[in-house]
Amino acid sequence: MDLNADFSSRVVVHAAEIPWVASPMAGVDRRMLDRIGDEVARATTIVRYAPGSKFSAHTHTGGEEFIVLSGTFQDEHGDYPAGTYVRNPPTTSHTPGAQDGCVIFVKLWQFDKDDRTQFRRDMAAGLGPAENGISQAELHRDDREIVTYVQAAQDADVTMAAIGGIEILVLSGSLIEGGDTLSEGSWLRLPDGVDLTATAGPNGATFWMKSGHLPFAKAPAV
Repeated sequence: MDLNADFSSRVVVHAAEIPWVASPMAGVDRRMLDRIGDEVARATTIVRYAPGSKFSAHTHTGGEEFIVLSGTFQDEHGDYPAGTYVRNPPTTSHTPGAQDGCVIFVKLWQFDKDDRTQFRRDMAAGLGPAENGISQAELHRDDREIVTYVQAAQDADVTMAAIGGIEILVLSGSLIEGGDTLSEGSWLRLPDGVDLTATAGPNGATFWMKSGHLPFAKAPAV
């Protein structure tokens, strides 16, 4: 399956407007945002776990990165409440589930094969002081990408040079970009060379952002 696989194009997906699709595991549904491959795929997805659902134990051959959007995600390593950012690099393994249900935003097969940096982090914990209405917490940085959590006040201008592309998931509030209003759950991907120029809506905006990573986008090596 190829879905939004042209990384030279701007893409907007209002995830709340697309249907949930059942995964191979009972009680686990998905909203696919981009994908190259079938069940083993370079994929960006919003995943919903029904209460009591879980995946079988597995190893992340290509790495896994996720945000807990609501509820509490769980595995044998602990509980991950809403607002948690997690990086599980290649070779890590777990048995994920959610006793009371949860929703996560997850990216698979998008790590460098030699990356071994594993951590979990409260995204809001490292927020710096506001500057021109923008507060940021850097979640991760390496030679391939920068991952950031951003809070923008009402009408704040959000700008960034698009070196290596930009990807945004709106967590709350809204952003206006390119004539589109991006509300909670909206996902934006800008290609390398297209700068981000956006404005926070009347209730401000919080969002997750990744930049620099699109030149490395490719199908999983299986």
